[in-house]
Amino acid sequence: MRIAVSSDLDEPVARLLVEELRARGHEVVTHGALRPGADTSWAVCSERAAREVAAGTADQAVVCCWTGTGASIAANKVPGVRAALCADARTADGARRWNDANVLALGLRLTSGPVLKEILDAWFAGEPSEDAEDRESMAHVDRLDADRGAR
Repeated sequence: MRIAVSSDLDEPVARLLVEELRARGHEVVTHGALRPGADTSWAVCSERAAREVAAGTADQAVVCCWTGTGASIAANKVPGVRAALCADARTADGARRWNDANVLALGLRLTSGPVLKEILDAWFAGEPSEDAEDRESMAHVDRLDADRGAR
């Protein structure tokens, strides 16, 4: 799987994220502080990773900033992206299952190495729900994206 990864800061957990994704066999494309000479603004690098998902040049993305909030907000402004800020494995599982999230947002401040691995385990094991109510909610979000693009 091709994963776009962005971080506004070159923090140990961001480097561990890239290493862990590669160790799991994913192709990783970096943005922001993880790429020498790139724009490190959380808004810019998160958008760039999210646009890769929207364009289909990446299967998923992981966007990071100090709290994860700004990265998730910026990513969610890109039509077709459903970014979820996850601080634990159960939230990551739910984001994949109930929200069909395609971008994982992480906070650099509170995510430890062991928690990062648990989040990634849950994220990659998760599959979108086939429940009719869940599918309709995801379709509603898709319509919101379409409405936004029509303005």
